[in-house]
Amino acid sequence: MGTPNQRNVVPDGDNWKVTKPGADRASGVFPTQREAIDRAREILGRDGGGEIRIHGRDGQIRDSDTVAPGNDPNPPHDTK
Repeated sequence: MGTPNQRNVVPDGDNWKVTKPGADRASGVFPTQREAIDRAREILGRDGGGEIRIHGRDGQIRDSDTVAPGNDPNPPHDTK
């Protein structure tokens, strides 16, 4: 089985960027984290699904989200 499709939403100065692990360039740079998350969802949705890792301003992963039809190893038991 190959590497799962993944995007990271990470801080970049005053902005937020969407990155793909191992890529040299960002997929996009946005003024808000929300816009970056929306773009990551859009990318993964068109690319067969996958996992978004959302980082806080401190660089630590604060949340993650699976975009269908990705395989969530820990599906939620409740809704946000």
